[in-house]
Amino acid sequence: MKPAFRGAAHSERVTARIGLWLAITFTGCFLTGLLSHLIQHPPGWFAWPSRPVNLYRVTQGLHALSGIASIPLLLAKLWSVYPKLFARPVIRSLPHALERLSILVLSAAAFFELITGLFNVAQNYPWNFYFPAVHYAVAWIAIGSILLHIAVKLPILRRALTRYDATDREPLGGGLSRRGFLRTTALSAGVAVVATAGATVPLLRNVSGLSWRSGKGPQGVPVNRTAAAAGVLAAARAPDWWLEVRTPAGARTFSLADLAALPQTTAELPIACVEGWSQSATWTGVALPDLLRAAGSEPGVSLRVTSLERGGLYASSTLPGEHTADPNTLLALKLGGDVLDPDHGFPCRIIAPNRPGVLQTKWVSTLEVV
Repeated sequence: MKPAFRGAAHSERVTARIGLWLAITFTGCFLTGLLSHLIQHPPGWFAWPSRPVNLYRVTQGLHALSGIASIPLLLAKLWSVYPKLFARPVIRSLPHALERLSILVLSAAAFFELITGLFNVAQNYPWNFYFPAVHYAVAWIAIGSILLHIAVKLPILRRALTRYDATDREPLGGGLSRRGFLRTTALSAGVAVVATAGATVPLLRNVSGLSWRSGKGPQGVPVNRTAAAAGVLAAARAPDWWLEVRTPAGARTFSLADLAALPQTTAELPIACVEGWSQSATWTGVALPDLLRAAGSEPGVSLRVTSLERGGLYASSTLPGEHTADPNTLLALKLGGDVLDPDHGFPCRIIAPNRPGVLQTKWVSTLEVV
């Protein structure tokens, strides 16, 4: 039975075009998210370079922005097919029932990914599950559902994207034309991106009213976890703090004065957070190659970095040999020429090129060759 209402949006041409845009943004979001997951939880075959220094900043910024662009596109696509929800009979056959079920799974998985991603950007977690693991698992369900949906609808997509229809330019029922609806959808996605892109694109910060975090925080750089929240303030400020470096040659300890006496390196490197925001800053400290040589080891070894924080999800990290050999990988002591604020990792922190912020361990207490 044909639906009783019509409109510019309710056409297979509109659905196909928006679906194509959505496939591009959602696939980009999936691929960049997969890359971020591999960097944080690398399998044995995976390697991530230390250069260019801004690569992760770009890929994770694209992850967040493509996800944001996907939200208005998904809403517009659902609106374009919504009359079919009222078609009768509800289920015409077993294949029709399976198709409807697959669309339900696709829509639910896509909405779950986009909405939980937005909550993650805001660092608001109104659920009891571990976000990274569940977000990663559902991403595979969403992308699998999208690929299956495209395969089933391929004949319709070909017809809709190649056929000329004169009514594209004509308003239907006095409202927007199909082309007008498409333009409005594209404009909405563009506005959403520009309004938030300042979180990762410095040139857009002054026009991105909804950008998050960038430019805010002690010493002009955002933080996700403060020293007080990590419970390390007393230990970080302790006058007898020292850093222990363990290598096959033995263990060596360094006080803050010892670290300050080593050759100092200054580098401009970004903090690039998994939530999509990023900001460059000038860091000064001991280059990891210099520190390893001072401790009796050669650069290029993998290091386990342990924080004064106890029990946090990111209280330790592993720094691959690619990064420990890079002279721009620092055990940072200063930010912008000033001693690190406790919220930025005083007495010292790791700042390495092309790494997610969660792996730039703060309040370092131990470095161990692994």
